[in-house]
Amino acid sequence: MKKLLFPALLIALFSCQPKVMEQQVIAPFTGLDTICTNDWWNRAPNPIHNVKVERDQVVAFGLYTVMNHTLKLSAQLYPLYPEETREVRLEVQRDGQWQEIAKEEVNDLGWSALFRIEDWDASKDVAYRLRHGKEAMYEGLIRKDPADKVEIVLAAFSCSSNRDRGDRDSYVQNIEYLDPDLIFLAGDQSYDHTEHTASWLLFGSQFGEIWRTRPCISIPDDHDIGQPNLWGESGKISYTSGCDDGGYKYHHEYVKMVERCQTANLPDPFDPTPIGQGIGVYYTRLVVGEVDFAILEDRKFKSGPNGKIPRQGPRPDHILDPNYDPKSIDKPGLVLLGDRQLEFLDQWAGWNKGVKMKAVLSQTGFCGAAHLHGTIDNRLHADLDSNGWPQSGRNKALRAIRKANAVHIGGDQHLPTIVRHGIDEFRDGPWAFIVPASVNTIYKRWWWPEDEQPGGMHDLENPLPWTGDYLDGMNNKITMYAYANPENISEAAGFGLIRFHKSTHEVTFECWPRDVFVLEKGATQFPGWPLTVQLQP
Repeated sequence: MKKLLFPALLIALFSCQPKVMEQQVIAPFTGLDTICTNDWWNRAPNPIHNVKVERDQVVAFGLYTVMNHTLKLSAQLYPLYPEETREVRLEVQRDGQWQEIAKEEVNDLGWSALFRIEDWDASKDVAYRLRHGKEAMYEGLIRKDPADKVEIVLAAFSCSSNRDRGDRDSYVQNIEYLDPDLIFLAGDQSYDHTEHTASWLLFGSQFGEIWRTRPCISIPDDHDIGQPNLWGESGKISYTSGCDDGGYKYHHEYVKMVERCQTANLPDPFDPTPIGQGIGVYYTRLVVGEVDFAILEDRKFKSGPNGKIPRQGPRPDHILDPNYDPKSIDKPGLVLLGDRQLEFLDQWAGWNKGVKMKAVLSQTGFCGAAHLHGTIDNRLHADLDSNGWPQSGRNKALRAIRKANAVHIGGDQHLPTIVRHGIDEFRDGPWAFIVPASVNTIYKRWWWPEDEQPGGMHDLENPLPWTGDYLDGMNNKITMYAYANPENISEAAGFGLIRFHKSTHEVTFECWPRDVFVLEKGATQFPGWPLTVQLQP
């Protein structure tokens, strides 16, 4: 009998096909992800993505990073038949010859494997390929560290709605032309809540070319793990339909599978101690070309609002009354990033050897920078899903980011914005760029301050009408510099490009619409972009 990856689980042996002895590993959860394991081959064609591929195509893609001379490369496969090998091989090209340097076993729960290669030489480009069986092969390039470049470029994506399962060719063509040094996937790569495996494979087929030859940071958000919103509360179980009581709705092994598939290639976590239910953590740092990126988990430790604060609306996380007292929801004991991540940021601020600039990457923004949610007639005064709440936790996070002289980059909001945060005073905090949704059809948001009409500019030099100093719905100080409401081209869908100018300590934020090809003459970004900001030298 073949050795299975989950020996403690129930194994059913039966013969459903004349030529196949099926060894079925029962998933540790029910009603979730019909192709992550089990008898996927007996099921009808998957409506999300065709997973019954030819056997020379079973290696779907790879994701990699290099940090501290350690290469971490995850291999994502299509589902395997029982009789197929679970071994994946990593080969690299040296002196014109392919050499096998490692073998790893595929995890049947999610079909991924992780390679960890120490003493990696990051001073040269290295071609690699992942191989499975006799014919399946995926080729890519591990780039040398671009420390000699004067400008490091990050491309950032978020929120690829399942309302559009077509290709992403415009993104791929634009990214190949712009040639960034690093890709950041800020979350909600999957909107098929209980079917992550098919959705993740579809996402890879759409976007995979942009990370085949460059490092990639992928962090899952609430929809990736099957929740409408996530307040993780250090791993407790959620029991409410909106998950606003805090914790995780679905089985912890499902959550762990999603995080393993999307984040295993990240550098080792700052503190790998699991949270509740044995769910892991991945917050860490990655240095690329002397730019140091802190990678956070916004949602994992955050308190849920239900039962902890006075209810202000039909939902515990929505506040409709503009006359409520913001201090009433900023209760002692409420958590945002949590002590562990704050300690990480505090230490990270002082790690400056070989580093010229810094940025923080996370799922969402540290303020409520949207007024209209879902539809243009649905105004919320405050949305507690944002990192603007709890306010005390928000200010702790921003002080830590400011101490590091870093900018913040996130996604989630379906509304691209550039703000400068205020902590004690307006504009005394870090700059932040929330990048647009890749597909913005499922849930739109608008920046539209109440009782203001277009043309009522605060900043007369800005082409947008509502810029300048504002208080968000939680009384956080923010200064709005740019936003793209969904009346714009592509319904404000697109991607962010961030240029780090190491010699001048400037950062340029670019925001490109989905339907614009950057190489065409006259191609323009959303109004208000690009914007270059000056950091302390």
